Amino acid sequence: MDTSEMQAIADTLMRVVTPDMKPKQLIKAAKAHHPRASKKDIARAAFYSIISNAEEDHGKVKNLQAFAIAERTAEDT
Repeated sequence: MDTSEMQAIADTLMRVVTPDMKPKQLIKAAKAHHPRASKKDIARAAFYSIISNAEEDHGKVKNLQAFAIAERTAEDT
């Protein structure tokens, strides 16, 4: 995945994430806009989005952080 694809997925995540969204819902929403993205790509884009948007929207960034950490931990097991 190149930087422009990651940025596009990160932008999508910031648009679609809500406080009560479950990880599976977030993945489904991201895949609706980026069908070729893997779960790993989406988790990476979430981390990228956290870094890029840390100053802007703390609620969304917090939700993306929880998702990204959960996905990263799930992949490691």
